[in-house]
Amino acid sequence: VTIFYFPQNGGSTLLGYIGIDTIIEQMRKKTMKTGFDFNIMVVGHSGLGKSTLVNTLFKSHVSRKSAGWARDEKIPKTVEIKAVSHVIEEGGVKMKLTVVDTPGFGDQINNDNCWEPISKYINEQYEKFLKEEVNITRKKRIPDTRVHCCIYFISPTGHFLRQLDTEFMKRLSHSVNIIPVIAKADTMTLEERQEFKQRVRKELEVSGIEFYPQKEFDEDMEDKSDNDKIREAMPFAVVGSDKEYQVNGKRVLGRKTAWGIVEVENPNHCEFAQLRDFLIRSHLQDLKEVTHNIHYETYRAKRLNENGGLHPISSSDTQESNL
Repeated sequence: VTIFYFPQNGGSTLLGYIGIDTIIEQMRKKTMKTGFDFNIMVVGHSGLGKSTLVNTLFKSHVSRKSAGWARDEKIPKTVEIKAVSHVIEEGGVKMKLTVVDTPGFGDQINNDNCWEPISKYINEQYEKFLKEEVNITRKKRIPDTRVHCCIYFISPTGHFLRQLDTEFMKRLSHSVNIIPVIAKADTMTLEERQEFKQRVRKELEVSGIEFYPQKEFDEDMEDKSDNDKIREAMPFAVVGSDKEYQVNGKRVLGRKTAWGIVEVENPNHCEFAQLRDFLIRSHLQDLKEVTHNIHYETYRAKRLNENGGLHPISSSDTQESNL
């Protein structure tokens, strides 16, 4: 008979050092060796500075346009999906960053159903991951191409969301983490910007659109408190730039205007720094976890119910490709 003893206070006093606290360092070392993936999608009509913002976020030329894009490239007649991957390294940590661009979105006279190719791409990545999972001979580390985050660029009209904006976010908010941002915020005054942000938040609420971080996924009161502050500040009004200027003896990223330099990382000028801190420094791992535990699991359950279970793949071809 095995007897389990649970002290009243829920924990035991250790008689000496065990070394449990080293697990964090063990995990850090493993991550340093293997690196990790992060896949970010940018959606919005042309001219909103999607590529520039991504380059500014990661302080490197990681967007599709930076990877051999021609200036005279025409706007496609239908929505295209173009993914570019780079390995970036900081402090010994390697990250395989994939930027998924969606040229042609919202640029046509008739934009009916232009979200469909994007939805299809997101689901195809879930399907790819699922097929790898059900293989009898599985890869030690399944390549992860699932979209962890979709930054949706709202045009800085100062009025209302377009029908396409609400339609896109409504249809895709249950399959991907959507983070709405107001693009080119320097085209509005601070008062206009604040009014527009409030109007957008109200419209999203009325339309029942859940953007990331979703309230239902707050794990505890501390989580809720932190995320409430972020939700109240969204959508972030941002400016992107990969050009540096000299301001008060310092080199800063900014945009030159007739009135002076708009400093990208200055919180008094725009909310880029808040977006960067949220997206990379505090919630990057959570974006990946919500993608895996919520969005992917929802897709997986639906597919397995439809199929009566996916049959494991064990053909010699598949096994060879997994080696």
